[in-house]
Amino acid sequence: MTTKGGCFCGTIRYEFDVASIPVTDCHCTMCRRTSGAPYVTWLVVPVDQFRYVSGEVRMLQSSEQGTRYFCGECGTPIACVNHSHPEIIDLTLGSLDEPENFKPGFSVFEDTRLPHL
Repeated sequence: MTTKGGCFCGTIRYEFDVASIPVTDCHCTMCRRTSGAPYVTWLVVPVDQFRYVSGEVRMLQSSEQGTRYFCGECGTPIACVNHSHPEIIDLTLGSLDEPENFKPGFSVFEDTRLPHL
């Protein structure tokens, strides 16, 4: 099963070939600040199953451990790679062509979750 996604303006396109993957809601303050949203839902995809098919992402070193990737044209957050587990790439659920096909199974960093959620 090939899943496809990309940014709002269409400059960045990607795909991956994994049918069953973990999906999580992240409530950390970095996700909140870099996305402008109360939390970000991530798909945890093996790097060897992921590929960009068009465009070049821009990078943001958001911490000592993490690098975030986004579209330099429209600003859509696309991915995050954490240096502690470089074998996976986290992809934003909202950048998928069909996000309804994936449902979060757990949450992380709930200690910084906004109280109204």
